[in-house]
Amino acid sequence: MRQTPLHDAHLAAGARMVDFAGWTLPINYGSQIDEHHQVRTDAGMFDVSHMTVVDVRGPQARAFLSRLLANDVARLQSPGKALYSCMLNENGGVIDDLIVYFMAEDWFRMVVNAATRDKGVAWLEHQAAEFRIAVTEHYELAMLAVQGPEAREKAHSVLPEEAVAALDGIKLFSAVESNDLFIARTGYTGEDGYEIMMPGAEAQALWGRLLGAGVKPCGLGARDTLRLEAGMNLYGQDMDEEVTPLESGLAWTVAMKDDREFIGRPALERQRAAGLQNKLVGLVLEGRGVLRPHQSVITHAGAGMTTSGSFSPTLQRAIAFARVPVGAADRCTVEVRGKELAARIVKPPFVRNGKACEGILQAAE
Repeated sequence: MRQTPLHDAHLAAGARMVDFAGWTLPINYGSQIDEHHQVRTDAGMFDVSHMTVVDVRGPQARAFLSRLLANDVARLQSPGKALYSCMLNENGGVIDDLIVYFMAEDWFRMVVNAATRDKGVAWLEHQAAEFRIAVTEHYELAMLAVQGPEAREKAHSVLPEEAVAALDGIKLFSAVESNDLFIARTGYTGEDGYEIMMPGAEAQALWGRLLGAGVKPCGLGARDTLRLEAGMNLYGQDMDEEVTPLESGLAWTVAMKDDREFIGRPALERQRAAGLQNKLVGLVLEGRGVLRPHQSVITHAGAGMTTSGSFSPTLQRAIAFARVPVGAADRCTVEVRGKELAARIVKPPFVRNGKACEGILQAAE
């Protein structure tokens, strides 16, 4: 089991630790629901040092990523700009989903999932062989996600002055580098905030300063309910190597308007030509019950399956993602403990800016 540089800080804060992708990480520090609301209404922080930071450097860095990713890095022209994309295999299945940051023509930074660390980095290195680039994994870095409507203001109160100056005017999905800090205005909660990368030896100090500014620690449990409410996929549940982004609600991340060749494109073109069989949708349970992954979903167009599911603290209802036939309309049932419970099919996200998205609650009434 691997530990992040903040392991002792979690224990001191009373965290309940669990195994996550080979890492010992906090699931919560007490009430998971309180942590969820803390991020929706104020500011919370997550230790995400288990994530994999990889730099791609060299004169062919852009050409390499243009071939590697389903989204088009040609969109990245301003230093610091970020792009969300899937990395596909030859069959169009998702090896990983990631964020890539353009820092210079010979330097792109990627952040990939911990659960796919070994196969993802191996795939990168294999594909990089024919390009003049270097792929470097940064084991020495820690990462903190500070999220919530008050997150940026509270982060600014404890960051070095030069870092705050560099962040002046930063737009969403962008990053800046300031001395040892790499700060991105990105996240996995549906709230504003930063993901801050730094040398592991500096993580404890920043954690302590954020605590002093009123940023409360939050665990994996709240991170999962927050991302689900925000309509964000989880690798290994909502998509994987057996499912393409077209059937995972991620068609918007696939750039196929020009003739750019990227790994998996021929498979996606064949799938589109043949017609999609399934789609990823949101579910809102109409009554009481608990939605979890791998529950059977029955629609008038055929059967499907939930991929992610939980109780939504913001909506006070059970919600889920489900992969269902493309012909499924607005109603379905979900098998929960031997009973078929009524649910509505909706378009994620469920929550934006701390409130239910238009039509979400009405769909369940």
